[in-house]
Formats: sequence, C-alpha cells, structure tokens
Amino acid sequence: MSTTSLPVPDRAARLREALLAAEFTVDGLLDLLGAAAYAALARSETVPAFRATRGASRLDTLVRLFLLQDAVPVERARDALSLDEALADGWLVADAARETVEETGGVGAGGGAVRATVDVRPYGGPGGEDWFIVSDLGCAVGGAAGASGRGEGVVLGVGGASTTLAGLTVRTPAGSALDLGTGSGIQALHASQHATRVTATDLNPRALAFARLTLALSGAPEAELLEGSLFDPVGDRTYDLIVSNPPFVISPAGPDTAGARRTYRDGGMAGDDLCRTLVRQAGDHLEDGGFAHFLANWEHVEGEEWEDRLRSWVPRGCDAWIVQREVQDVTQYAELWLRDSGEHDSGDAERYARLYGAWLDEFDARGTRAVGFGWITLRKSASARPSIVVEDWPHPVEQPLGETVRAHFARQDYLRTHDDAALLAGRFTLAPEVVQEQVGLPGAEDPERVVLRQHRGMRRATEVDTVGAGFAGVCDGTLSAGRILDAIAQLVDEDPVALRDRTPESIRLLVGEGYLEPVADQ
Repeated sequence: MSTTSLPVPDRAARLREALLAAEFTVDGLLDLLGAAAYAALARSETVPAFRATRGASRLDTLVRLFLLQDAVPVERARDALSLDEALADGWLVADAARETVEETGGVGAGGGAVRATVDVRPYGGPGGEDWFIVSDLGCAVGGAAGASGRGEGVVLGVGGASTTLAGLTVRTPAGSALDLGTGSGIQALHASQHATRVTATDLNPRALAFARLTLALSGAPEAELLEGSLFDPVGDRTYDLIVSNPPFVISPAGPDTAGARRTYRDGGMAGDDLCRTLVRQAGDHLEDGGFAHFLANWEHVEGEEWEDRLRSWVPRGCDAWIVQREVQDVTQYAELWLRDSGEHDSGDAERYARLYGAWLDEFDARGTRAVGFGWITLRKSASARPSIVVEDWPHPVEQPLGETVRAHFARQDYLRTHDDAALLAGRFTLAPEVVQEQVGLPGAEDPERVVLRQHRGMRRATEVDTVGAGFAGVCDGTLSAGRILDAIAQLVDEDPVALRDRTPESIRLLVGEGYLEPVADQ
C-alpha cells in the first residue's frame, strides 16, 4: 500500500479533461493495447501492455503512469497533463532515482521522472460514460492475489465481484441509495446515475477517500461519505436502494492468523455472521418497494439444509431471491484466500501450514463442510405471504441482470395475487428470448423431449410435455389460458376439465421462471 498522501479531488475535473483528451478510456485502451494485452491487464499481467506502450504518445504515457505504475520522464508527463497541478494535488510525485521497467522485465536507471501515487483505471458506464476507478497502487483489477502482501487497509479497484454486483442491481429511478462498504466507490458511482441522493459508507477511512476521488474524477455528483460498520453510520434512515459487496470472507480468528486478515475482505465476525447480520438488518432500512442487493458467502453446515439456512436470514416484510453461484469445499476455500493474502508464495512454509490448519480447525468446530457464494436480493413488499426463492444456479448467465431481477419480483407479485381461476382467465405471451428445442431420434414421429430455453438473462432451460409445449407456443396474448387449454384438450382428446385442473401448476412454473409474461388486464 502506498505510504504517500492521497490526492485531493479539488481539480479532478481538469485532470479528467486531460485523460479524455488523450483518449485514456476503455475504447482508447483497446485501440492502443489490443484485446489480448487489455485482457492480460485484468489478469494482473503487464508485459504485453509494456510492449504495446513503447511509443511517446500522451496515451502511452498515461497508461505507463496510472495502469503500469512506471516512472516516466518529466517532459512526457508534462505533455500528457497539467504536470504542476498533478504534482501539487498529489496524483503524481517526483521520482528522482528513476527506474523504468522495460517490456522485457529489465530495469534501467535515469533521472528527471515522475510516477503515480494511485491506480487510475478507465471504466465504461452502462450508458457509455467514461468513468475512472481510483484505487491503491497495483490494485486496479482486484480479485484473488490483487492485494497480496499489502497492508490490511488496502483499497482494491474493479474486480469480478464489483462488476457482478453492478450488473445485478435494479436501475430504476430512486430517491435515495446506500452503498454499504463502498471501497473504491464503484457502486456509488453507478447509483449516482439514477438516485437523487447517494450515501456511501465504509469502516476504512482510506476507502472513503478513494470513493471521493473516483466520483470526482468520473464527473459524478458528490456522495455523502460516512465512516462506520454495517448500518451504524446511517442510524435508522431508510433507502430506495441498498447495495453491498461486503467483506464476506469467512476467516478464522486467533493468534495463529495474526497479519493474515484484510479489512477489505474479512468482516471480523465468526463464520458467515456478517452476511447474515447485514441481510437481516437491511429490512429495517428499506423503503416500501425498495431493493437491496448483496454478494455473500454462506456456510454449508452439517445436518442443516443450506437453503433453509438462507431462508432464515430474510427479514420480515421482504421478498427474496437468493442464487448460489458456486460451492467450494473447505480446503479449496482456505487455499483461495491464503493465496489472496500472499501466504501461498511467502516462502514461509511453517506459517502457511499453521494458517491453513487454523482455517480447517475453525470449520471443523463450526461443522462447516463447504462454503457457498452467490447473490442475495431483497425487495420490501410488506406482503403477508412473502416470496422467498432460493436456488442453486452455477450455469452461465447474461449480464446485466438488473431488468431480469426486477421482472422476477414483478412476476412474484402477479403469482401471489392470482389464484388458479385467475391464472386460467389470464392471458400470456411467450417471452421473446425463448426458443423450443426438440430432442429425439432422426425420423421419429414424436420427439423424446421438448425443452424451452431462454437465450437471455438467466438462460434457463426446462423440459415440458406436449401440452406444455403446445400451450407456450400458442400464447400470443389474445386468448385466455383456459380457452387455449380447451382447444388443446379437443386436439389431444382429453377431458378439458381435468386438463384445466392440472395445468395451473405448470403455468405458475413457466411464469415464475420467466418463460411466459402475463398480459396486463385492460
């Protein structure tokens, strides 16, 4: 972690103008580096980017400064931006004993150079905005090993978790939004585009300073920045939107783990208590109709169904959609986060074994056999019959999913207020991204299986019978479900009353999972 003072944001607009003028943007980087070198940067591999920035353009200089943390000659820096202001405001510092890392990995000496004090990474907003995420040196891409060997207060930049949460979030207009555990400020930055007031909190005061820099350099409105843990900084205030990528890592506590915990990832509570506490308290801080989105880890405890465990977290008055994306056994989990903290490659085999053992001892004591990772979304409905959907879905999805999430809860509202008779009286359309696949032997008169498949959003697939396939194919919003079933019963020579009696359950499934869309009552 850098020991220099953090930049001041007062003239960030001037620096932003210089970055944009040099095309220091996502598109500019792709053009300069090429797709392979740009993708390598996301893996913390810098050699291809060094090779691609051997020129003397302003963009070459800015990439070397802010993404590669290379020292560059003073005159090149002066040509790329307002050097005096960048030095005075703390974005750059003089590097009298210049050491420039060449593309071959060698080191050469020289003088009269400057270097950056922070990472600045171009980031494309959902509407094509040119944003910049500011983080600690060497932490622009985050992720496992993104902060190896660094101080516990390190602030990461954009990682896979950050973009996943941003893509999940429902982006409807909001009066107020809360980014809890803001880090470098990426979620607050997204929220600033559709929320009138944004509050960002963090236990780490350095993170709040970085969030202020990210917002200022991105040209976004200022946010209210509050220091503290969980919901403590906001008291009893309520919000239309809450987002959090919390320090969810389940880590052991005790003398054997001294120095291995990190503020950005370790919540300081036993097991998954931090995530459970965060989710349970969120209900008291949501406005009616408001959404809360969390990334979380949860324990798979011996003798307890993980789905039931997660259902118990959901606060009263809230609907929930909980999706488990990955499960790791306890050995895989311990190894992942030991690598993240740099212990795997530290060279101290005895310390590594001690820490690994402490992790396994903690899991054994708690009866934990595996750890799940996924998404938790709450919607404040105040319904007496809350909808709580918990599912395991490790398959590929299509981001952004915010509209898919919003539509999920809208469908739950529909199903909750429509009994079987109302469903049969209702009209439906087949979702536009759904196709039908038939599986069977070539030349066979009838397929062995019929599958409905979504090509957008969650990309689900579900097998249906002949009646289900026929019903879905006819749904164009003109006929009620009951009339469609009557016609199908006549075609297949089945009792229409019996068909009406057994079909609503299938309709609920197809609506609930997004294959069918209800047509609004006129």
